[in-house]
Amino acid sequence: MKDIRTAADLAINGAPPAFSEPLHVGRPNLGDRDSLLRYTTELYDRRWLTNNGPLVQELEARISQRLGVRHCVAMCNGTIALEIAIRALNLQGEVIVPSYTFIATAHALHWQAITPVFADIDPATHNLDPASVRKMITPRTTGIIGVHLWGRPAPVAALQEIADENGLQLLFDAAHAFDCAYQGRKIGGSGRCEVLSFHATKVFNTFEGGAVVTNDDTLAEDVRLMRNFGFRGYDTVVHPGTNGKMPEINAAMGLVNLEAMPAFVEANRRNYGDYVTALAGVRGLKLLEYDPATDPNYQYVVVEVDGGRRDAIVSALQAENILARKYFWPGCHRMQPYRELYPHAGLLLEQTESVAERVIVLPTGPALPEGAVSAIATVFRLVGAAA
Repeated sequence: MKDIRTAADLAINGAPPAFSEPLHVGRPNLGDRDSLLRYTTELYDRRWLTNNGPLVQELEARISQRLGVRHCVAMCNGTIALEIAIRALNLQGEVIVPSYTFIATAHALHWQAITPVFADIDPATHNLDPASVRKMITPRTTGIIGVHLWGRPAPVAALQEIADENGLQLLFDAAHAFDCAYQGRKIGGSGRCEVLSFHATKVFNTFEGGAVVTNDDTLAEDVRLMRNFGFRGYDTVVHPGTNGKMPEINAAMGLVNLEAMPAFVEANRRNYGDYVTALAGVRGLKLLEYDPATDPNYQYVVVEVDGGRRDAIVSALQAENILARKYFWPGCHRMQPYRELYPHAGLLLEQTESVAERVIVLPTGPALPEGAVSAIATVFRLVGAAA
């Protein structure tokens, strides 16, 4: 492979990038093609395309068993699943969330006229800081949404204690954490419910999809009603609802990818190990660590860069067609509409703002080509040496 150049060099010399095809963060994982075609033939022959079909039911049953929860309610996407969970829990007023998360976590509240109140994070974990959550509680607070960021468990016990002490609902955005574990059990059974995303960029995808998982029978029944307009039977509507159903073709992809999960995770784990080796000793760089006891899916390779060099490194990587990302910069509180609604929120989010200025997420997954990790490490070293 040729030498890796800085973005400035490329601008001057007009040289081609190191990779002819872009290396994406979150490039879709794909299971066995023939298996998907077999499922597609079955659903085509049945002519049952949606409305709680047999493939959706099978996927729900297998995910419930895999995660050790009583109920899995599959949805068309993770955002709708989060919105339905919020509504099913009758959240109102204010709900405490991290600002350092994907914008959908805040939007799912704002969309329903609920105020997202942004709490700060622990800089060591990037997850909600329970001490900050306590400070943000007001008489209008009705709930807390914890996020298992990067698939690493949020402080579940501490957040549950705060919720219990203050009579608040607790749910979790587990979009990053499919198949990961907390205290020896698969993530999915904490709080009143947890919400999964099966978007194409996740380690496990159904093309597009999501789910609410819970051990609460009543809540599961409400969520099932709400994803199908509140229908019970053909003609009877017994609950307010919307259209959150997962189509059969998405469930087919999910069943295929469940079988491929060990291969996906192994590829991620292997890439992560290569990054650990390749980036060792790079000045001012910290690679986020995973605890093997949490069954990590290693879907996110996260590095923190000190010294204000983050943006220069991202530019240099992108010049080489390595499309690294600045997740979750600049934080939800600095995006619209929250930037205008709560212009002073950043005063209470010191760690969020600091972490958001340092993080880079790097490509991984089964599709990562040979030599990519070495090339990425070279960019880090060159830009670091030039700084």
